[in-house]
Amino acid sequence: MNVEQLRKYCLAKKATTEDFPFDDEVLVFRVLKKIFVLTSFEKPLSMNLKCDPELAIELRKQYKGIVSPGYHMNKKHWNTILMEEKIPEKELKKMIDHSYSQVVKGLKKSDRDKLLWIG
Repeated sequence: MNVEQLRKYCLAKKATTEDFPFDDEVLVFRVLKKIFVLTSFEKPLSMNLKCDPELAIELRKQYKGIVSPGYHMNKKHWNTILMEEKIPEKELKKMIDHSYSQVVKGLKKSDRDKLLWIG
């Protein structure tokens, strides 16, 4: 998965926006202003995704050297994934979906209700 494929996939999700809050190299995807993906244009391509703590540990074991504790993030709740390595695109999308769901789950109830009305 390259950055443009990632961008297209993320922006198709409800209430998702993108911005560069830190610098010109770090692209962030948010659902209702809460980050669910961070990626950089630097090589090697990687992305940070929010993850259930138990699943995060499992993924790090399953994809040793490819999935690691989140770089510059809460290591318990975030993973860094090397996108150019041998993780099938289907699995990467599953990880992105999980990150989005984790962030939505953490939103205020009123914000979660807003998502129901967004087409």
